[in-house]
Amino acid sequence: MTPTDLAATIAHMGAAARAASTRMAAAPTAAKNAALLALARRLRAAPDSLRRANALDIEAATNAGLAAPLIDRLKLSAEAIETVAQGCEQIAAMPDPIGEISGLVQRPSGIQVGRMRVPLGVFGMIYESRPNVTIEAASLAIKSGNAAILRGGSEAIHSNLALWKIVQAALEDAGLPPDAVQLVQTTDRAAVGLLIASPEAVDVIIPRGGKGLIERIAREAKVPVIKHLDGNCHIYVDASADLELALRVTDNAKTQKYSPCNAAESLLVHAAIAPAFLPRIGALFAAKGVEMRGDAAALALLQGVSGAKLAVATEQDWAEEYLAPIISVRIVADLDAAIVHINRYGSHHTDAILTDTHAHAMRFLREVDSASVMVNASTRFADGFEYGLGAEIGISTDKLHARGPVGLEGLTSLKWIVLGHGEVRG
Repeated sequence: MTPTDLAATIAHMGAAARAASTRMAAAPTAAKNAALLALARRLRAAPDSLRRANALDIEAATNAGLAAPLIDRLKLSAEAIETVAQGCEQIAAMPDPIGEISGLVQRPSGIQVGRMRVPLGVFGMIYESRPNVTIEAASLAIKSGNAAILRGGSEAIHSNLALWKIVQAALEDAGLPPDAVQLVQTTDRAAVGLLIASPEAVDVIIPRGGKGLIERIAREAKVPVIKHLDGNCHIYVDASADLELALRVTDNAKTQKYSPCNAAESLLVHAAIAPAFLPRIGALFAAKGVEMRGDAAALALLQGVSGAKLAVATEQDWAEEYLAPIISVRIVADLDAAIVHINRYGSHHTDAILTDTHAHAMRFLREVDSASVMVNASTRFADGFEYGLGAEIGISTDKLHARGPVGLEGLTSLKWIVLGHGEVRG
């Protein structure tokens, strides 16, 4: 495809999306829910064809020498298909936010002033690896009354094409425009540059992938971007933490899965509990091959752990998102030091405190400047599905419009409405 052809293709997709978004904004809730339920049914009915398409991508990625975490993100397992199918059903069961009027108040002039929730219009989704994002983005677009233009990574092209065809069939089942969800079918990277510089085509861009991709889009986009750059998530074990709880939660936050952005990358431990906690968590990590990069005090307590992979932490380690079996470990003097460390080195994604002291938990919730802040729970819960959003379009660490897992509400906006009875301004 020549540059001229590619530009024409993106322009055509944008025009089709605009037309579809008008119909989607006016679509009745019943039709949107019917499309979501049809999508869930069709996903469950197509495991063999999806598995074949995904196998082509896995084979190509393996032959290309992609890193293990990237290949892991690429896998479209039966469990992943069932999860996104359940997500579609969960979204269908949720109240429709579109058209909801809130804050209606009577003014002295006689008019009533309030706000109505409306779709954003058209969003562009640019993502890498995970093909399940195709369904998550499509399902949220459908329920929120938006149109979407999706551009997945070249490494998942076969999987994404197979999933997108199922989405289009589900839209047609419900009498909705199939152009409400479109997929950029070329792997040419120039398509991304054209899409993010097309305010006439899209109202917002949502990137989901590696830090390099997101930095490029944030730098070059000519439309608003909802994003997070990385996920340096922290677990802080307070002096009063229940030891068994702390071991269980810390282990899960780090090792349940290494590749997601909500996996713990940094462990802070109060000096008072460190002698009891660190050798035991070190043994759990050692058994799973997790390398611990610590400060001098932490390494001194970990030295006796059999089979432990240890290294001296550098300044960069405190801010690193590893997406691998590596964790930074630091002993801190108190809660104040933990909060200062997290706000300095963290990525404002997800951070957790493990404590039995209520006042410490409340301070942590108030003072840690992150999109998700947790008490006595694994950072792995920072996810739209786990939060009850049905699915998420991504995680935002920005402070305007949307923050944290972005679900239905994050894909809508509010407009002012005024109800009158012939009032005029004097």
